[in-house]
Amino acid sequence: MSKNIELLSPAGDFECLKAAVQNGADSVYFGGSLFNARASASNFDSIGLKQAIDYCTIRNVKTHLTLNTLIKNNEFEQATSLAKEAYQLGIDALIIQDLGLAKYCIDNFPDLPIHASTQMSIHNLEGVQELEKLGFKRAVLARELSIEEIEYICSHSNIEIETFVHGALCICYSGQCLFSSMVGGRSGNRGKCAQPCRLPYALISKTENENHQKEEKILDNGYLLSPKDLCSLEFLPNLIDSGVSCFKIEGRLKNPEYVATVTRIYRKYIDKVLNHEKYIIEEKDKKDLMQVFNRGGFSSGHLDINPNQKLIFKEKPSNIGIYIGTVENYNANKGHVKLQLKDNLSIGDTISFENESTRYTISELMDGNTNYAYTKANTKVTIGRMKGNISNGDKVYKMASKELTNIAKQSYENKENKKILLNCIVNIKKDIPINMQIICTNNRHGADNYHNIKINISSHVTPVLAENSPVTCERVEKQISKTNNTPFVFENITVDLDDNLYIPNINATLNELRRNALEMLEAKIIDNKNRQLPKINKVNDDVLLTSQFLEHPSISLSLRDLSKDFDYQKLNKDKISRIYLALKLFSNKKYSDIIKYLSENYELYIYMPTIIKPNYRNMILNSLEELLQKYSIKGFVISNVADFKLLEKYHKKYDFVGNYSLNIFNNESIKEYEKLGLTCATLSRELNKETLQNLALHSNIEKELIVYGTLPLMAVGYCLLGNTNKCYPNCGANCLKDCKYYLKDRLRL
Repeated sequence: MSKNIELLSPAGDFECLKAAVQNGADSVYFGGSLFNARASASNFDSIGLKQAIDYCTIRNVKTHLTLNTLIKNNEFEQATSLAKEAYQLGIDALIIQDLGLAKYCIDNFPDLPIHASTQMSIHNLEGVQELEKLGFKRAVLARELSIEEIEYICSHSNIEIETFVHGALCICYSGQCLFSSMVGGRSGNRGKCAQPCRLPYALISKTENENHQKEEKILDNGYLLSPKDLCSLEFLPNLIDSGVSCFKIEGRLKNPEYVATVTRIYRKYIDKVLNHEKYIIEEKDKKDLMQVFNRGGFSSGHLDINPNQKLIFKEKPSNIGIYIGTVENYNANKGHVKLQLKDNLSIGDTISFENESTRYTISELMDGNTNYAYTKANTKVTIGRMKGNISNGDKVYKMASKELTNIAKQSYENKENKKILLNCIVNIKKDIPINMQIICTNNRHGADNYHNIKINISSHVTPVLAENSPVTCERVEKQISKTNNTPFVFENITVDLDDNLYIPNINATLNELRRNALEMLEAKIIDNKNRQLPKINKVNDDVLLTSQFLEHPSISLSLRDLSKDFDYQKLNKDKISRIYLALKLFSNKKYSDIIKYLSENYELYIYMPTIIKPNYRNMILNSLEELLQKYSIKGFVISNVADFKLLEKYHKKYDFVGNYSLNIFNNESIKEYEKLGLTCATLSRELNKETLQNLALHSNIEKELIVYGTLPLMAVGYCLLGNTNKCYPNCGANCLKDCKYYLKDRLRL
């Protein structure tokens, strides 16, 4: 079992950062003003970045900067400047999605760990192994993996593995969602997701009857793409056993109380496992997690090997709070709501009603003519001063608990729970200025900022002979140990005291000595963490192609399906140079003749799926060998960085074409993919004309641009027909029926 489990908490602003640190986070992750996937969070400017790193460095907590958006050519210098600034300030890791930026940082900052963001859609062993070869120190896995899949990856790879353990889930593999970008021009890959997945939809089936008339039927409706939040407390022992290095809490858009509460509870249960305590999850802890934020309860996400048919909560896409009862009587004139409480309620709590968007703060709580500050569950109460769209029978939810909020705030406001253990020697000798030495003891976790640190400082005060009441060791120890408002605690204080001495103004003298010593210690820790910039390689942007190459484009035809009713000989051989054929089509024997014709008359490429889970790996590799012998294949369309490892034996013999799913945004990424073996790169579908032209003119590799067709918006590990993340025997297999399915949004219903 790994004993060095890192708990990584989110920090959307400095208050959240303090909340995370003071409640037991081993590391925090946050974004700068630009280039992070939570652009709407407060984030940290240059001054805030230094403040955040210094605060965490002093408290022996690691800092991870999220540079996890895709970077355009004209932004590359600004992005690398931010990386340089963070490097010099002593950041512990960079979390990066863009391959070009990642490799730039790997090559130029060899002593700075670069972590592959979950936006890179790393979901199998081959992807992790390819990252390791590229120089990444950690892979943040896709959230669609089970514990068994995670364990397999951990046991067969050498870099650190990070997984999400709590918070919001996307319906789509991170990095593979173009929904917000295509529908509203706000790119999730650029940190500006508008969350269209959190809107209502209707699931429609479309069939053709015997009279060839189209028939539509609504199969389901609601927030069909909105997953519940993940809670993995029950899986923590297994995740620790699996070899995961770091557990990540989602929530850079959440408030400090959320960060404090979730961090505190996960710290508690991680320590239970590591300390070999009996692992029992207390109901109060689960309830506290629900109270700070939940979308219709929690889900195990994709961690369980069994199908999860409770992944989605289709009634509401945002925080639902905790159900506390149903309105039994509403007096609109008085604003009185009567109900039988299912949970405790107090003045200052916040509630909501199912048909009312307004949140109400409880200011009047009554039982008959008696007012209460607090009432327990199973009590019939009247809540006063409630006006709005409220009716008898409406469900009532507690959205925030004043008590829980106060507990959270008290944990980080003007308080130091994170203590660094110190040893101290105080020398008090006749006619010699008082001297203090601080020696740091071992602190929890490997990257200890205080290792082998020593401080030696002398006071301006010199002890003199006592006339009546000499100073004692106990008096000195008591005064020196007063470190309550600092991140330090003296584990051992040794006082080397000559007999019969007096210290003038002893309290102020020792307080000043201690304060100066600790300030010196903080300054030394920060100075040790700061780095000097190494020699930086220049970004090569001086390649300029001739216009002749651009004036004679060829056409590639990508087919996700085939039809026996279509005559493929009608395709124009003079205009179409390549055909990309989805891998799944090769396994259907009824298409053998069509594929044979295409392979003999065109350059035929096997279009690799974006997601290849471990259970399909061997099946795919075995089928590849067979079809490569059966058909004339020119190459492969590479859809994920894992494909380079998966197909490495075919690299020299076959062409590799990069798919749009590689999210190529800049020339540095093109250069790195060319090194990996791409002969052609399909540029991102999210780029505008000017950016595309710039990319085309400044790299030697052949480029492709998607110009026509219905294209996927998301790569999803969830079936809307079976309401599950995995197949199960009695789902009905609607996906195999001769029927079309689609979603209608709220504007078309």
